[in-house]
This record gives sequence, C-alpha cells and structure tokens, in this order.
Amino acid sequence: MKTVTICGGGSLGHVIAGWLSARNHAIVNILTNRPEQWNHEIVLDTPDGKLLRGQITTISNNPTEVIPQADVVLLCLPGFLIKTELEKIKPFLMKNTYVGSVFSSTGFFFEALNILDEEQPLWGFQRVPFISRVGKYGQSAHLLGYKSAHNIAVENVPSQEKNDFTSELEEWLEAPVNLLKNYYEASLTNSNPLLHTSRLYTMFGDENENRVYSRMIFFYEEWTEAAAELYIKMDAEFFQLLKVLPVSEGFLPTALNYYESHDAESLAHKLSSIQGFKGITSPMKETEGGWVADFESRYFTEDFPYGLRFIYELAHKHNHPCPTIDKVYHWGMNQIAQNK
Repeated sequence: MKTVTICGGGSLGHVIAGWLSARNHAIVNILTNRPEQWNHEIVLDTPDGKLLRGQITTISNNPTEVIPQADVVLLCLPGFLIKTELEKIKPFLMKNTYVGSVFSSTGFFFEALNILDEEQPLWGFQRVPFISRVGKYGQSAHLLGYKSAHNIAVENVPSQEKNDFTSELEEWLEAPVNLLKNYYEASLTNSNPLLHTSRLYTMFGDENENRVYSRMIFFYEEWTEAAAELYIKMDAEFFQLLKVLPVSEGFLPTALNYYESHDAESLAHKLSSIQGFKGITSPMKETEGGWVADFESRYFTEDFPYGLRFIYELAHKHNHPCPTIDKVYHWGMNQIAQNK
C-alpha cells in the first residue's frame, strides 16, 4: 500500500486518516503539533450507523519522521497555515511525493507553486471530500456525509501520471474522481469563499452591523432568503470572471445548479435542510447583552483573506467588474482589521 502523511489535526484530517486506514487503502501517518493527544486507533461513525476503526502508524510533530517516506502528503489545514507548513516540509520531501490539499480554494496551489520545487507533483481537491466533525480529538470523528464524486487538479507531472493518480484516488475514496484542466479550476470555487461570506455579510453587515442576537444562530439551518440572494449575485459575477480565465466552460456548476435550486427561496430551503449541515453554529460569541459576531473565527480569518481574496484579486487583475464581490470582500477585510 501507499503511505499517506496527513498534515494537520482538524476534522477532515481525522476523518480522512480514519477512512483510508480503516478501509485498507493506505498506510497513514500524521504530522501534528499535538502528537501526545492522538491515539494510534481512530474511530469514525458514519451516516449509515457503522463504526470504522483505523490505525495510524506514526504520529509526530517532527517532519523527518513522517515526510520522507510518504508517497502522498495531504494538507488538512486552514489557509493561513499553508505557507508555513509547506516551508516546514519542503526540505524532507522526496522528488516524486505528491503534495496536496484537502481544499484548494484557500491558496494552496498559489503558495505551493511559489515555495516548492518546480517539478514537485502537486494536487488538490476542488471541494472537501467529506462532511466531517471531530468527536474526541485524536481519537474519534463523525463522518457526516459523502460526496458522490470528486474533482481534483494535478500539476507538474505528465498527463499519464495525472490519470494514474486520479484512478488511485478513485479507489481510495470509493467514488468517481474527475481530473480538472488546471489548478485554476480547483482553486477558484463558488463554495466556501462565496457561500460563507454571503451568509456572514447578511448576518452582520449593512443594517445588521453591530447587531446583538438574543441567541446563537444556526449557520445553515437558519439560512435566509437574503443570504441566498446575495450568494446568487456573487456567483453570477464569479461566473462572468471565469469567462476571461483559462478554464473549461462548465467545469464548475453554478450555485443554483449545485444545490438543485432555481431561485433564492428554493436555495435557502435547500441549504437549511441538508442533513450534514445540521447543528453547525455561526461564528458568534456571547456577551452580557447577547450574541455578537466573532470576527476572529475561521469563517472570517479563512474565507475572506484566503478564499474570496483570490477571486477578488483575479477580477481586478483582469479589470473585470465584480461590484457585489468587491462590497462583501472589503466589508469582511475591514471587520478583520478593526477587530484584531
């Protein structure tokens, strides 16, 4: 079996480590800052009520112990940690090791192409492969939902090797995997960078600026029609931008098509009814007067400077007008700056 080293100990790191090892797809190692909190056995519960028990071979905070022997490295990290992690593992990478990211729209390819050797194989998911949540850190996790198919980009290897790697991922994920044309198609997505930021703006921007809520709001279950309308507007601008970029037409479904909706009302209903999103709370913190926005949450610190930013910068680089995206991006970045 191939050896996979997962960098990071978040929910996706837990679930992917457990899945690959429990299903006997790969030998799994973990690179984490908290190795003492990990067990070598990790238990996953699945949507169909099954328990999967995986075995992690090596758990370490030292890249020399888990990077040189890796056939595949997978970063399961927020955007703000990608640059430093790539710099940390670079001296220990073998030249044929495939280095990838569980979610490419937080800048992975932009950083990796700049930091790693120009011949280092790179790969990344367009969207996360599982809906996941940590159970007990380092010991268990909840696999809340599967994806019916996956899109990935692979760079710096010949076409045949890209196809071979794609086929191997299909075996690991037990689902179809589609090879995208280039890293733009994995890096530019209308998922979290638009999905999250549109919801945040309608919760805490405009007339809701400085709003104090009486309780914690569920992020998806209470998705509003106003948030859906803003998401659709941002998505439309995004797809106009794609027309001037070197991407394949139709490589990405619109938000309405992806969520099988036809307008803001049906989209809001769809987002609020997805089982895997149930119970997910909003980036809020409790104060004496009630609940307010938590601008230090990853919803802000990740999705604006390491998500929406790349869409915003490409739009301005190509002199392509995206007024709604501009408005939401500037609002989010200003909130982050003001609340440091």
